[in-house]
Formats: sequence, structure tokens, C-alpha cells
Amino acid sequence: MTDQAKLFPWADQWPEIVDPRVRAAFAVVPRRAFIEEHLARFAEQDAPLPIGEGQTISQPFVVALMVQALHLQPGDKVLEIGVGSGFQTALLCELTAIEGGGRGATIYGVERHAALLARAADVLASLGYAPHLRVGDGAAGWPEASPFDAIIASAVAPHVPRPLWEQLGEGGRMILPLGQHEDDQQLWLVRKLDGQMRVEKLGGVRFVPLISPLFDDPEQWAEE
Repeated sequence: MTDQAKLFPWADQWPEIVDPRVRAAFAVVPRRAFIEEHLARFAEQDAPLPIGEGQTISQPFVVALMVQALHLQPGDKVLEIGVGSGFQTALLCELTAIEGGGRGATIYGVERHAALLARAADVLASLGYAPHLRVGDGAAGWPEASPFDAIIASAVAPHVPRPLWEQLGEGGRMILPLGQHEDDQQLWLVRKLDGQMRVEKLGGVRFVPLISPLFDDPEQWAEE
């Protein structure tokens, strides 16, 4: 077995993941590095794992499905909501890297838990990634860095946050889980075309909740 195959043990199990660039990114980003040592033996399982603060590192297949749906290209500016362990952040850095440039220059990540973000930043730096990271309310996004070509959220929201919709550039793609209850979450792919929202539902998922006071205000909901 090659070193690349060892890093990408799910290759034969994912017929739905057809983008070779996504598969290549999974082959070079070691999931084990983003998991606490006592859980390292589970790193190759296609399953979520706890990372502390009541959060999880998502199931690899779901991450691959979400990232593939964004059709990321080198140089795309991406906003990630819920950095968590930093594993998905590293994949975004790989997929948007420009030849001869730094890996992560166009990636902006927001995380609610300072302790998780600090650990993720250390791991990412140790692997040569340099995204822009900060602690904050994910539903509020990162307005001063907008517009974004793509936005990806790794926590379920009850509504599409208006700030994220407004920070998505024309022609941009946003993928996020939506649902009011734990058992009714759906993965939405949202496109902004001529200023209008176009939605494609990609199936059921299960994520930890996106916490924000913005959801208490209907004026902050973007979907009709």
C-alpha cells in the first residue's frame, strides 16, 4: 500500500466523490494530525469523532461531499464557518492554493470556541498552512473580507444567515446544513445567480448546531 493510499483509506468506498482534485486533497491531508492522540487509532474510520467543547470532526465522506459541491478552484476566496479541528480548513487550503503561493492565503475561518481555534491554528501551521482565522459568531461571517467565492458551514443552522448571503459574491456557492431539529437536517447548496437564491438539497445530514443570536431576528434570515 502506498503512503498516499494510507492517507486516503476511503477511496474505494466513495463512488460519489468524482472530483480528482478533492480526492487528491484528501490523500495529502493527514486526518490523524487533527485528532487527539487517544483517538488517533480511529482516524481512518469514516465517522465523526469528538474534538472537545461538545464539537466533532465531521465524517470524512460528508466533508468530501460538501467540498466537492463547491467546485473550488485555485485562488477562490472561501469563508469557513466552524473551523473545529482544522481538518476541513486544510482541505480548503489545498484546493485553493495557487502555484508558487502560500496555502491558505484566500481561506478565512471563523470558530466560536477559542480553545479549538488555537489548537487548529497550531496544527495547520505545523503542516504548512496559513489561513486567516478568528474567534467569532459564524452566522455573522467576516464582512470586511467579503465578497467570497464560496462559503461552507460545518454546523446546522435553522435559517440561512442573511450576513452570509450578503457576503457571498455573485455566482458564488454556499453549502450548509439547515434544520430546526436534530432529525430533520438537510444539506443545502445555495447559489447566488443574478442576485437570486437558487437552492439544491443534497440529502440528510447530522451536525452540531450553529449558535448565534442572529437567528432570533427574522430580519437576519435570508431564505424566503
